[in-house]
Amino acid sequence: MKLRQSLLSVLVALVALPSIHFLSAADEPQTELGSHMEKIGGAFRAVRRQIADPAKNEDTLARLAVIRENAEAALKLVPAKKADIPAAEQEKFLADYQARMKEFIRIVGKAEAAVKAGDNDEAANLVGVMADTQKQGHKDFQKKKKKAG
Repeated sequence: MKLRQSLLSVLVALVALPSIHFLSAADEPQTELGSHMEKIGGAFRAVRRQIADPAKNEDTLARLAVIRENAEAALKLVPAKKADIPAAEQEKFLADYQARMKEFIRIVGKAEAAVKAGDNDEAANLVGVMADTQKQGHKDFQKKKKKAG
């Protein structure tokens, strides 16, 4: 269970990448991975606000689909932080990133299934796990931003 939460934290952290990137947009150009993460982040914020409301299940499913589709695209990309990792550790870094993205996609699928089944309580729990995964993912796979000043 801790592994799932860790994986989901990573992915959820990756989802927040776009908002963090926006703050430093003048410093670094937007990457393809960052673009996907930005789309995930926007959809994820909406899902977090409305996941408990069964009346919004149709919209929630649409937003979860956006998250899943962009996470699947992000799975095929390489985080910029890989360049900062020693060459001997890069393969493991990439394998870990891909494993966590796959786990995140699996959790998104479970959340979609829960919403389709009308089990918004379970879906809300899964969204919480996604959030934990995002946070941990940013910590592990996001390149550290340079401090201004």
